[in-house]
Amino acid sequence: MPWWLVLVGLLLAILLGWWVLHWLLGEADRAAAQDTRATLRIDAIRTGLTVVAGTGGGLALLLAARRQWIGERAQQHQETIAARDQAHRDRVQAHAEQVAEAGQRHQDRQAEAAAHDAAERRLTELYTRAVELLGNDNAAVRLGGLHALERLGQDNPAQRTTIVAVLCAYLRMPPADDARETEVRRTAQRVLTRHLRADDDAFWPDMRLDLTGARLDAFDATGCTLHDADLTGATCTGTTRLHGARLSGRLALGATFDALVLNEVTGDAEILLDGAVITGRLHVDRADLDGRLSCRRATIGETSWRGATLRRSVTFDHTRFTGSASFQEAAFAGRLSMEHTTFGGSAEFRHTRFADLALFRWAEFAADAWFADARFTGDASFGRARFHGPVTFEGATLTHRPLFDQARATTSATHTWPAGTTATRLDATWLLLTDP
Repeated sequence: MPWWLVLVGLLLAILLGWWVLHWLLGEADRAAAQDTRATLRIDAIRTGLTVVAGTGGGLALLLAARRQWIGERAQQHQETIAARDQAHRDRVQAHAEQVAEAGQRHQDRQAEAAAHDAAERRLTELYTRAVELLGNDNAAVRLGGLHALERLGQDNPAQRTTIVAVLCAYLRMPPADDARETEVRRTAQRVLTRHLRADDDAFWPDMRLDLTGARLDAFDATGCTLHDADLTGATCTGTTRLHGARLSGRLALGATFDALVLNEVTGDAEILLDGAVITGRLHVDRADLDGRLSCRRATIGETSWRGATLRRSVTFDHTRFTGSASFQEAAFAGRLSMEHTTFGGSAEFRHTRFADLALFRWAEFAADAWFADARFTGDASFGRARFHGPVTFEGATLTHRPLFDQARATTSATHTWPAGTTATRLDATWLLLTDP
């Protein structure tokens, strides 16, 4: 408040008091009695002074109120400034903490990157050293390289695919001129199969085996879980065992085997035996397969599919069985094709179930052909097949009459045909089978 405004207020208070005093003195002078006039003048003076004092007191009170208001505003302003300062300090502190946290994260990332780089360098060194050992001329050193690779894969899951690829590549290479090379290759095989058993703590899941053109000796994958294994063109000496294996993906077995055992295998894998040469036995007893099976143009010695369940289509077109072929008690839930198939020994289909189309057209049966107690739910065709030995359908259950269009059977054996089949002597050697 400017000083002149206070001065104006004081002057107004004095003028107001003077005017009141003047007015009261005038009123006192008009009084009639002399003694009364004096008393009234004293009262007028007192009243005027009182008005001046009251007006001054009011001004003083106004000034005090204003001072209080200014003090309160100053206090509020200070509190506001203090709050702003505190908020600013909090923001500065938070920013400092964020900067510190970001710096710590950056340091942590740098530390992790350094640790990762160190670990990768260490893995690279170990891997390189193991591969160098595997390429050594000394068989004992090569064995050490195999075990080094196995340990590296066991401790580092991310390296397992590469290690399996290296082991498969080693088995695909031609054997070295070393009498102990067979043991080294068998060890490589065991390293692969040891980590393909799902019930083992050392199981490596989803490993793919590329063994195309490999040379395997007594390869044993019993109880293993195989996903996408390719043995096309491989040479497998001894007995190759996949007994009880769990198969998925694609299993290509178009290789040369001394013997192959697939007993009790399960899974939904597509199994390809196209072009396979199995000089010894092929056993697929009690297998339970949900995938397609193809065995075209293969050469197989003795084979047994006793009690096998094949839920998808099965093809043996142009395949040659040089020994006996037993499909006793097998169940073909899908389509079966054995067109142009040659059975060099007995062909046994006793108690076999054919749920879908069964094709034996142009098949060649060199010895006995047993279909006793078989059950044909779908259509069956033996068109232009040749039976060089006895044939029996005794006890067979046929939903539809099978077709024997232009099939031939030897005259030197006794046959039991399904009802309605006509066998006419063609010459001294052959009977011609016709359908009604």
